[in-house]
Amino acid sequence: MEIGQKVRVSRLRDKVSQTVVAKLGQSGVVKDFKMTDGSGVGVLVQFEDKFATWFFEDEVELSA
Repeated sequence: MEIGQKVRVSRLRDKVSQTVVAKLGQSGVVKDFKMTDGSGVGVLVQFEDKFATWFFEDEVELSA
């Protein structure tokens, strides 16, 4: 995964706000990466409505 690629939210690991739940199945663009509390990497995704939030890497998949 690279900055600028289009991804789709495929699942949610944790309990999150309804705003984030509404993004399940939607596509957005990778804007940045961040280290999570473990050894994983989080992905900052921005959607068409300009809302942006981060997801675990296994919660998103590349979108066509």
